[in-house]
Amino acid sequence: MSSESSPRPVPRRESPWGRPEGDDRQPKAHRCNDRAEDVIQACFEGNPFKTVPGPFKLFWRCMRSKPGEEPTEPFTYLDLEPPRREEIKLDEGF
Repeated sequence: MSSESSPRPVPRRESPWGRPEGDDRQPKAHRCNDRAEDVIQACFEGNPFKTVPGPFKLFWRCMRSKPGEEPTEPFTYLDLEPPRREEIKLDEGF
């Protein structure tokens, strides 16, 4: 999974006024969408006072992190692979 956005498609709503000519941009999911979905799922998994705090802490850490530095802990309720950080390769040609 990319650290910038979810690979799943994001539905697009069409405006009654249409789109400006030449506008072919596509919506991208926020990098923390999956963490937010995990929190929402936790609300329906028993006592929310016990199920929500863990996923919410990971969501909050994700929102406060810089792109590429999101938490890599597994999701609590979603059956998705946890995000991975890309290794930065340094140029050794100094």
